[in-house]
Amino acid sequence: QVQLVESGGGSVQTGGSLRLSCAASGLTYDTYSMAWFRQAPGQEREGVGGDDLDGSTTYADAVKGRFAFSKDNEKTIVYLQMNNLIPEDTAIYYCAAVPKWMRGRGWSTLQPTHYSFWGQGTQVTVSS
Repeated sequence: QVQLVESGGGSVQTGGSLRLSCAASGLTYDTYSMAWFRQAPGQEREGVGGDDLDGSTTYADAVKGRFAFSKDNEKTIVYLQMNNLIPEDTAIYYCAAVPKWMRGRGWSTLQPTHYSFWGQGTQVTVSS
């Protein structure tokens, strides 16, 4: 059974940094695509960054240059380094996974409906 467990959330001031972690189990790491999403109160879940089809990383425009997605394949942990945080980054952050074989025509790295497995989320709050 696939399990994703996020950690590392917290409260910071504008300009601060946080590193989120997602520990994955129950999956063969290199056969899954991973991504981070976030959901602010009253808003839809949106993609932050994740594995693209060609092995590169796709980021949402709102976080480009500030957030960095990385993976530790040996430990099966996915990270999201978040720098220069702003209040608009306040949200619950979720880790998600999908088997690579499920990625086909119309695949979108940052589309929540394309992912099969989700963690419970970790809260990030940025104050001004």
